[in-house]
Amino acid sequence: MSIPRPLVIAHRGASGYRPEHTMSAYALAFALGADAVEPDIVSSRDGVLVLRHENEISGTTDVSRHAEFADRRATKVIDGVELTGWFTEDFTWAELSTLRATERIPLVRQASSSFDGQEGMLRLVDLLEIIDAAAEASGRPLVMVAEIKHATYFESIGLPLDELFAAEVRHWATPQNLVVESFEQAVLMKIRAHGIPGRIVFLAEAKGAPADLVALHGSAARSYADHLGAAGLAALATEVDGVSVSRKLLLRQDAAKNAIGITDIVGRIHDAGLLAFCWTLRAENKFLARNHRVRGDSRDYGDWRTEFELILSSGVDGVFADQPDLAVAVRDAPSGSRIPQGKVAGSV
Repeated sequence: MSIPRPLVIAHRGASGYRPEHTMSAYALAFALGADAVEPDIVSSRDGVLVLRHENEISGTTDVSRHAEFADRRATKVIDGVELTGWFTEDFTWAELSTLRATERIPLVRQASSSFDGQEGMLRLVDLLEIIDAAAEASGRPLVMVAEIKHATYFESIGLPLDELFAAEVRHWATPQNLVVESFEQAVLMKIRAHGIPGRIVFLAEAKGAPADLVALHGSAARSYADHLGAAGLAALATEVDGVSVSRKLLLRQDAAKNAIGITDIVGRIHDAGLLAFCWTLRAENKFLARNHRVRGDSRDYGDWRTEFELILSSGVDGVFADQPDLAVAVRDAPSGSRIPQGKVAGSV
């Protein structure tokens, strides 16, 4: 059985409905029709790969309420940003397993926050079991799109994520069930060198430069914009299988932040022979283009359908979504009910 296109990837599980990176978030994602799930991968002090949005975990766990860990609070510079909190690399997995997951943006997702404290953190190995069980139960192929986070930083403290990841997935991964992505191309090359099957995808922000290049070259590091130019895409095509861009790079917006069409970024990525992915589709007003918001609170759903249709009309190969059922509904809508590809007003 083939996987539909575009691939609908549940961003950290069904993170629009449950605290991200929890068992229920991943299980719900597959129940809602997602083709893939995306874990963010960091490490514990003892080299166990755990699933968290960042290695700083005060915003996604109840760690601050654990008096026994009060002395672990620290200030660090991660990829050039100073952060204060609690970091996974300062805990063993046994210690991390005592924490409970919480909603990262509770003011926007109050329903999700009602599940705070009900589940613990997951390891990568736990997610592999969840994917296998869901694939067997549903009778359809399912994919993990694994994001390696802060690889240069972790390597600097003796926790090489490429080696830890390769060891974890070597006997699980196939060319069909694994995609590995990172904002740092160096770790992708190392994972490929380990002989891990699957596709590798370079993540690109709307601004700034990759952390691994900044660590090497400082202010002279090649920017994401350089990577997305003609020469940059041609170079990427010799090393990676795809490029995943922020929706800010895909939506064409006017000065008032209204979405007025799509840019040519997907076409240029395809012309370079690469797959094109886009992140992240979210339904709440807070995250939509200005003209797709509706009257109400920032946490209320806006005109998500129009924005999702616009993004999918670009011909993108995969989309990351916090509400995967909504992305599936737009993708699978009857022919003719969506904006035709290439017919978007204002596209370039």
